[in-house]
Amino acid sequence: MHTFDPLNPVFLDLGFLTWYKYSVMIMTGLVVAIILGLREGKKLGISSETILDGVLIIVPLSIIGTRLWYVIFEWERYAWDIMKIIDITDGGLAIHGGFITAFVSAYFYTKKKGVNLFAAFDIMAPGFLIAQAFGRWGNFFNQEAHGGVIGGTLNGDAILSLDEQRAFLSETLHLPDYITNQMYLIGPDGLNYYHPTFLYESVWNVLGFVLMLVLRRTKFLRQGDLLPVYLIWYSTGRFFIEGMRTDSLYIGNTGLRTAQVISIVMILGGIALLAITRTIWPQKKYAVSLDQNDVLNKLQDRMNELLSSIDNEKVSNDITTKFTTLKQSIEAIHEPNWRDQGQSLIDEFEGKLAKLQA
Repeated sequence: MHTFDPLNPVFLDLGFLTWYKYSVMIMTGLVVAIILGLREGKKLGISSETILDGVLIIVPLSIIGTRLWYVIFEWERYAWDIMKIIDITDGGLAIHGGFITAFVSAYFYTKKKGVNLFAAFDIMAPGFLIAQAFGRWGNFFNQEAHGGVIGGTLNGDAILSLDEQRAFLSETLHLPDYITNQMYLIGPDGLNYYHPTFLYESVWNVLGFVLMLVLRRTKFLRQGDLLPVYLIWYSTGRFFIEGMRTDSLYIGNTGLRTAQVISIVMILGGIALLAITRTIWPQKKYAVSLDQNDVLNKLQDRMNELLSSIDNEKVSNDITTKFTTLKQSIEAIHEPNWRDQGQSLIDEFEGKLAKLQA
C-alpha cells in the first residue's frame, strides 16, 4: 500500500530533447493567461498586437527574474556555476522574482507604447494568478514545494503512522490516489506522506482567479484594482502556506522566510495602492472603461470596414487621426455618466463616417 513510486517527471523524451512536465505546466499556464489577456485586452482598448509584443518581451524577462531570485537566495548551491544557474529542468524558480520583473517591465513597456498602465495591470493580474495555479502542478510532478510530514514529527520521528498519514490525504482531504501516492516521498524527515502545499496554493490561486473574474464585472471596481486584489489575495495565502513548506528560501541566517516577508510587503503595498487609486491618483471605474471601449471598438470596426473600401490615403489618415483624438478624449472622461460629456464627440465622428459612406 505504501510504495515509493513517483510519477515520471518527463513528458516527452526524444533523445536529443527532453521535455519535462514541470515546463509543460508552466507553458500551459502562460498560454491560458495570454488567451484570457487577449480577450479582456480588446474590451479595455488594448490591441492584440500590443499585448503579444509585450508578452514576447515581458515573459522571457520574468522567467529570468524567477530564476535569479531563486539563485540569489540559494547562492551557496550555485556559486558562479553558469550551467547550474541556467538549468531549470528540475525546478528552482521563485515566483516573487518573476512578479517583480514582470510588473517593472510592464511599467516601461506601457510607457513606451502609450498604454494605460493600470489597464495593463488589470490584464496581467488574473493571468498571473491562473498561471501560478498551473505552475504549482509542475512542482507536483517534481515532488517539490511540499509541506512537512502529515501529523508532524517528534524527536525526528513521524507522530502518525503511515496508514494514518495516508488516511488524512485520501479520506480527510478526499484526494485521488495519484496525488496521495505522489505525496509519499523522501523528504527532510525521510520517507513519509507530506502535505501537498502545491495543491493548497493552486486551489487558493484558482479561487482568487474566479474572484477577480467576478469583481471585474461589478460596478464598484476601479481600473487598476485587480493588481492590489492580486497582491492581497495571493500574498495572504502564500504567507500561511509558506509556513508549512520545507524548502523555503531564507534571508541569510535570520530565520525569516523570504516569501513570508515579501508577502507582508505585498499585502501592505496592495492596501496602499487601493488608497492611491482613490485619492492621489484616482482611476475611473472598471465598468466605465468597459463601456467606453465597447463604444470605441464598435466605431473602430465600422471605420475599418469603410476604409477597406476606400483607396485614398489622405482620407484614411485623416479619419484615423480623428478617431485617435476621439479615443483620447473619451478615455480622459472618468465619470460614470461619461456619455453626457462624450456623446457629442461620438455623434460628430459618426457623422464623419456617414459622410464617408455616402
